[in-house]
Amino acid sequence: MNAQLLTRASHRRRAGPALPFLGELALELGRVHEICGNARRFLAALVAGQARGPVVWIAPDWQAERPNPESLARLFDPGRVLFVEPGRAEDLLWCMEEVLRSGTAPLVLADLPAPPGLTPVRRLHLAAEAGGAVAGRGAAPLGLILTPGTGGAPGVESRWQMVSRHALADTGRGGTARAWQLDRLRARTAPQKSWRVTPGDGRFRVAPVAG
Repeated sequence: MNAQLLTRASHRRRAGPALPFLGELALELGRVHEICGNARRFLAALVAGQARGPVVWIAPDWQAERPNPESLARLFDPGRVLFVEPGRAEDLLWCMEEVLRSGTAPLVLADLPAPPGLTPVRRLHLAAEAGGAVAGRGAAPLGLILTPGTGGAPGVESRWQMVSRHALADTGRGGTARAWQLDRLRARTAPQKSWRVTPGDGRFRVAPVAG
């Protein structure tokens, strides 16, 4: 085996434990994933509902939009959430990095005004791995960065887009039911794919979107 192939092989990493959040869809623990789209906070809340233990939700103190506790309560106990609101943009990722490295919170979210660069994302991965060494591999923290638009943070483990598609679920009875489209835009070990998400029977139904 030549040196180039050896270097590539030495950097291969097997997928670790994952947190299922919608049916069979899951996010690998000990890594950082990106969620974008106009329903990104809703998807983050769905993930939080499947996690156990405290959730640290980091957002800038100047941001007008805030998670609604009443809406969160439909998915999980909002008392599990610790809100952190830094006053400076540079402190958002610093806070996330420190919490991930501590291994004290199974889920750490950062609501960002724009996608971070490659170097900060790499630092977050390393922090999550370090947190896994503290908490144990099966309890490694999961990091989520929430970004506007279609996202685009380089180096993330996966990128998911959640957008409202309520008009797609017309009941035909003069009203419109809730529905969303979930797109897996990027993943290290899985292809791009889309799903339609609708509520029902106390849980959410997930159906692949053709094409």
